[in-house]
Amino acid sequence: MNRYVALLRGINVGGNNLIKMVELKACFEAEGFGAVRTYIQSGNVLFDAPATGRAKLTRQVEAAIATAFAINAAALVRSKKELQEVVAGAPTRFGQHPGYRYDVIFLKEPLKAAAALKEVPVREGVDEASAGKGVLYFSRLISRATQSRLSKIATLPMYKNLSIRNWNTTTKLLQLMQAP
Repeated sequence: MNRYVALLRGINVGGNNLIKMVELKACFEAEGFGAVRTYIQSGNVLFDAPATGRAKLTRQVEAAIATAFAINAAALVRSKKELQEVVAGAPTRFGQHPGYRYDVIFLKEPLKAAAALKEVPVREGVDEASAGKGVLYFSRLISRATQSRLSKIATLPMYKNLSIRNWNTTTKLLQLMQAP
């Protein structure tokens, strides 16, 4: 059994597609996944599953949610090793300057980081974006956060193939995945 996290997109956002975490946990358990745990209300589910491949797990999770809740929520599944690579691959000092907000934009295949980076809007002097393995790292200056272009990402066609987590959530998920 391998440890995974499913980053669900489009649930419990703006009062839409509401799913109680206890029900989401039960949905994953009904699929036969082990050691299921949710983290905060935005659709982060940690679970154990056989190493059958990320694409197959993603289809299984999306189908289970569609059946259980009548919601077509995209799932971005990452193994513990993949999440370790995301955290280790962050730009130098990413997440460490108190004057910035930091986010990780997780990309769903077939979207690639190099292509996504070309599409992500940034405002010079406010935003910075860089590509990683299956992710984009995005930071914005807190003092000029209202000028950030991060919210513009929701208007792009690629938006349906990504899910954003702040850096604190990303590192906490890894910490939870590494716990015995």
